[in-house]
Amino acid sequence: MPSVMLRKNENGQLTLYVAKRDQEDVVVSVEIDGADGWGGTIELADGSSYYIDPLDAQPKLPITLRAKRAGG
Repeated sequence: MPSVMLRKNENGQLTLYVAKRDQEDVVVSVEIDGADGWGGTIELADGSSYYIDPLDAQPKLPITLRAKRAGG
């Protein structure tokens, strides 16, 4: 499971960075994104996706988390 960093870019878009692959891309969707939790499958603009165990609330950015490649 690689560590990924979630942060906002200069345009205010949520991005996900995977250091092991030196890959950074814009997040286009998050499976769980509400007042009661955040996480699940995260889809990137290039079509790849990662799974992050759901958190109780939206994370304070930037944050480093463990993620599994979900396919795509």
